[in-house]
Amino acid sequence: MNFKTVIVADGSFPEHEIPLAYLKNAGKIICCDGSAGNLVNAGYIPDAIVGDLDSLTENLAIRFADRIFLDESQDTNDLTKAVQWCREMNYNEIVIIGATGKREDHTIGNISLLAEYAKTMNVKMVTDTGIFIPFLKSCTVQSFPGQQVSLFSIDPETYLTSSGLKFPLKGIKISNWWVATLNEALGDSFSLEFINGKLIAYLKY
Repeated sequence: MNFKTVIVADGSFPEHEIPLAYLKNAGKIICCDGSAGNLVNAGYIPDAIVGDLDSLTENLAIRFADRIFLDESQDTNDLTKAVQWCREMNYNEIVIIGATGKREDHTIGNISLLAEYAKTMNVKMVTDTGIFIPFLKSCTVQSFPGQQVSLFSIDPETYLTSSGLKFPLKGIKISNWWVATLNEALGDSFSLEFINGKLIAYLKY
């Protein structure tokens, strides 16, 4: 497990061994300003701190003055600022951790943004319970027998057909977030076929 870039968002700092392993093996660690304290307390040093800096302590601002990148835009959240900075640096293999927990509205917003990030980079969000992966076209997803799977569409006009899931989806319209949740993989992979929209798959550990 070795990824070029891990972004640490300002949600709950991860505790599960899987997101922590991504962090341990990261080539670059980029953190939103509000996550810098937790990251340092966990024994890691950020390669860059990105955001509007409203949550960065004075001590950390002095200590890491050589790697702070201020973005005062009010049109995006700090996670998107960090993603945009990575894109500008050509860091295009991204794992996001610490993006859930604390506030449900932030969690929902961060998960939905994966579909936008996927337009220009390979990205996934790793939490303490599973992994969110965005898809912009039909795909085959690696899994394991019995793995719990939920599928979400950002576009209410998405029609989805699946194979390899316990509860088959046959041209079903994903008109709301709950429609394709709480499914289960039957084998080592499953396939998703869709034309319109953007899907986000949640795979439980």
